Amino acid sequence: MKRTSTLAGVLLAAFSLTLAGCNLVPERQSTALYNLPAQAIEPAAPGVDTTLRLSTPRASGLLEGSRIVVEPQPNQLRVYQGVRWSDTMPQLVRDRLVDAFQDDGRIPRLAHAESTVSAEVELLSDLRTFHSVYDGALPEAVVRLDVRLVETRSQRLIASQRFRQRHQAESEAIPDVVTAFGAATDRLVGELVDWTVSQLGNR
Repeated sequence: MKRTSTLAGVLLAAFSLTLAGCNLVPERQSTALYNLPAQAIEPAAPGVDTTLRLSTPRASGLLEGSRIVVEPQPNQLRVYQGVRWSDTMPQLVRDRLVDAFQDDGRIPRLAHAESTVSAEVELLSDLRTFHSVYDGALPEAVVRLDVRLVETRSQRLIASQRFRQRHQAESEAIPDVVTAFGAATDRLVGELVDWTVSQLGNR
């Protein structure tokens, strides 16, 4: 009987410690996910009879991930806590490019990055900047994309161009910063679509 009581006491103590341990584990902080805002491009009549493949931009470091990056001081990169993009930054930009070319309509034959469809020309790009910066009191979203148009069969470089846009947020609040990213990206992809149509039309 004494051994039974001792065993019961040990089990009760272990159970109490387990509960205490559970209380010591910090609650997991929830993360808010943000899509990249976008405004549709006004459609235009088809004008280029070329199959164009839109590849996912290459990136490195923090730009490969989904954290929302900020540069509070020159050359010092940090990330906003508790928030992320809904996808990685290269995939967000790729999807925005696909939507922009489809909305525009002047290049109707488009192939996505994962598609096995053969394409005559490929749009390759490097995502060099996709973060907010503090040049003044309010943050500005800065987006930079280095682009190349390459003939897929010969690998001949048709043209290359650097696109860079920035847009100031209305406040330091995360939703306003996200809106600024959307506005800067909208202008950038609009310029990129016009440039691509012009380059392919002159081939």
